[in-house]
Amino acid sequence: MASGIFAILDDIAALMDDVAVASKIATKKTAGILGDDLAVNAEKATGFLASRELPVLWAITKGSLLNKLIIVPIALLLNVFFPIAIKYILILGGFYLAFEGVEKIIEYLFHRKHPTEETKVETVVAENSVAAEKAKVKSAITTDFILSVEIVIIALGTVLGKSLSLQIITVSVVAFLATVGVYGIVALIVRMDDAGYKLIKTSREKGPIASLGRFLVRALPFVIKLLAVVGTFALILVSGGIFAHYIDFLHHALPALPGMIKELLFGLGGGLIVVVLFTIGKGLFKKKK
Repeated sequence: MASGIFAILDDIAALMDDVAVASKIATKKTAGILGDDLAVNAEKATGFLASRELPVLWAITKGSLLNKLIIVPIALLLNVFFPIAIKYILILGGFYLAFEGVEKIIEYLFHRKHPTEETKVETVVAENSVAAEKAKVKSAITTDFILSVEIVIIALGTVLGKSLSLQIITVSVVAFLATVGVYGIVALIVRMDDAGYKLIKTSREKGPIASLGRFLVRALPFVIKLLAVVGTFALILVSGGIFAHYIDFLHHALPALPGMIKELLFGLGGGLIVVVLFTIGKGLFKKKK
């Protein structure tokens, strides 16, 4: 009896060792997409009233965890019974990300308004309304879903050929760490100014600690603007990477160009195609209505 228990414990320990090794490899493989995920979600989680930042971030985090709970079992089942579907799901998700990124660029270049002080106030009020907050949270969770699909698929790809139990645990661990890590860092970013104010207050506005506090307060607006730019291009690069890896024609196209340039071009091209189709479809729908 005792030997049986020790044998089970030994099997569990061996499995945990395998999971630790596989999770480390999977985390390294997904590091790039996790960086993009951080930039995208940090940009989406900012722009709220200070009192709403953490509640909004918590709502997005819960949505992200729910995304992973949906994606992980479906990815494992598809990998067993219908693996080709994963490829087409990724491509469709890539078009969504490309559309979102290109639409932001078009909005900035051609539809940007230079608001007066009065319209600035109206914009702040509108952006922090309940409906606007829900819309932003929904958009962030939708984007997270697409990025989560790629994270899960990449993690799954590192343990193909291994036992089903190892696949399940490894992918689940990576998915959980991705959510906690990304949104934990996002929380630190959006509360930079609060941390700065506390440092200023505790140091009585004197010395290097107060200087650090003032730096954090002043840096936050620039960090948010930077994240908006990085997040937009991250969407395009991620989508371009999906196209380059999973569309055979594009995989072998433009071999002389560096990988990042290719992915940027493919992402921009895919986004423009969807924007054009969406604009035409919207126009036809309005006419029909």
